[in-house]
Amino acid sequence: MRRRRFMGLGLAAGAVLAGCGGPEDDGAPAEKAPAQRRWVMPEEGEPHKRTWMAFGPSERIWGAALLPKVRQDLARIAATIARFEPVSMLVRPGDLETARGLVGAVVELVPAEIDDLWMRDTGPVFVKSGGAKAGVDFNFNGWGGKQAHTRDGKVAGFVTGRAGVETVRTDLVLEGGGIEVDGEGTAIITESCVLNDNRNRGRTKAEVEAKLNELLGITKVIWLPGIAGRDITDGHTDFYARFAGPGVVVAGLDHDPNSHDHAVTHRHLDILRAATDARGRPLRVETLDAPEELRAKDPEGDFAAGYINFYVCNGAVIAPEFGDSKTDAAAGATLRRLFPNREVVQINIDAIAAGGGGIHCTTQQEPVG
Repeated sequence: MRRRRFMGLGLAAGAVLAGCGGPEDDGAPAEKAPAQRRWVMPEEGEPHKRTWMAFGPSERIWGAALLPKVRQDLARIAATIARFEPVSMLVRPGDLETARGLVGAVVELVPAEIDDLWMRDTGPVFVKSGGAKAGVDFNFNGWGGKQAHTRDGKVAGFVTGRAGVETVRTDLVLEGGGIEVDGEGTAIITESCVLNDNRNRGRTKAEVEAKLNELLGITKVIWLPGIAGRDITDGHTDFYARFAGPGVVVAGLDHDPNSHDHAVTHRHLDILRAATDARGRPLRVETLDAPEELRAKDPEGDFAAGYINFYVCNGAVIAPEFGDSKTDAAAGATLRRLFPNREVVQINIDAIAAGGGGIHCTTQQEPVG
């Protein structure tokens, strides 16, 4: 489960971005508003135009000892995905030479000012409507004010501009890692994150659901409790449950009774097994057990030792392995069964896991238009 450490604190002033409301009433006759598009967030397994990433780790956040290893992990993820689809990676101008030395020419490097590497959370959530494509800017606020994010708060708008698509504005605050969709109207969301006062103070489930219907085409939300305050994300969905396609969910399961994720993962499993999707279908629920042994020596308590944070790209599933031969093999076998038409590639991401994240956290898919 995700244990991203509370790193790089020192929140910039004005961290929570203001919502984008309309202009003040100046007494002029109101013009008829154009018909609103019906945006839909595609399921991750639909064809991608590219994957977006960020070569953004810094010594200030990650520390001098871990920084080179994290950069190597990022390069490994990017190069692996680039075997299957284009990868565009944001990188600070001062780090261009370092990044190029690690990824070579297989990844497009895009100069940009960034704070960290978590593109799943800072980047836009891409949506489609007919032949149009856009990116929703969900007002990244440093996971509820836990990390400075002056630059990362602008990443969503930068990426949509670079992609040449419209930026969809909202006053809702959330991160891409906090929401999982099947592309047919169903979402799985953790209450601990999206309903947290540090993102959406005072918002009810009904209000959030109505906004997500407008923004992402979601008509049914399966709410999981998650855990607030244990990690920097307040319990993102993408470390608990993922869609392997419409009607099929794979959930993380922690068998260690001494782990604080033990009870919540079993509770999540009960909820998912009793749930139906937006089309009224009961969910087929599979599980991925957490590793029992780790290659990483003496990992800190925020080490993200779980297989759920895999990434689905064109023709492949990119997943972690942690050095536990039994659970590594079992996770790979389950993913191959769930994604029979994709190659499953498992890679070492121990340094990124040490910071509490995974492969999915570092990526954001841009669907084909």
